[in-house]
Amino acid sequence: MATLCLSSSSSVKLHQISPFIHSSFPANPNLLLSFPRRRSFFDHFTAVNYVPESLKLRARASLFPFFFTKSEDTESLKQGLLEAIAPLDRGAEATPEDQKLVDQIASKLEAANKVKEPLKSSLLNGKWELLYTTSQSILQTKRPKFLRGNGKIYQAINADTLRAQNMETWPFFNQATANLVPLNARRVAVKFDSFTIASLIPIKNRGSGRGELEITYLDEELRISRGNQGNLFILRMVDPSYRVPL
Repeated sequence: MATLCLSSSSSVKLHQISPFIHSSFPANPNLLLSFPRRRSFFDHFTAVNYVPESLKLRARASLFPFFFTKSEDTESLKQGLLEAIAPLDRGAEATPEDQKLVDQIASKLEAANKVKEPLKSSLLNGKWELLYTTSQSILQTKRPKFLRGNGKIYQAINADTLRAQNMETWPFFNQATANLVPLNARRVAVKFDSFTIASLIPIKNRGSGRGELEITYLDEELRISRGNQGNLFILRMVDPSYRVPL
């Protein structure tokens, strides 16, 4: 997807729909169902807006034995990544040390990635929820909390049609759709073609909203992407049947 999470500018002066894809909307319109499946490492993970400090300390402390283990398989790396990001409010509460640790674990997963050509994989298709990012245009940490979006953010990608969609929920409900142009087997250029503000006001884009997104890790549950400005995006699959509007 392309999450899509990345960055760009738009003549419409939209706040940003990072690809996660990047752009700019009035209030943080950046975008980026469950289905029957076996119980997985995601089943214990629940996003919350507030995590007690004691839990944050436990989550961080529990990573150290895992992080320095010599034999790390993919599942334990994914487990450790979830533990690291769980108390960070999608990245808004992350310290520089937190960001460094998350990036180190993500890099280990990227090195173990078995899907070498994600744009050709059916695992990419569907609706993904953004769990963590370093993108300030999405997090908006310099704004008061009541002016930030606190609902879930999704990104959908359909590799077969080369379409992507970023969706922001409460309280802004902004959306953006884009065409994807493959640059290689794992990187795409993102060209936004339409935006919707508050699920009501459509805005056609003339192609000024652009960015790039690289899919660095992909499996049936987890996707890691990196934008052209160096931002990290971690997403989980929530609906593999979702189709992006053409």
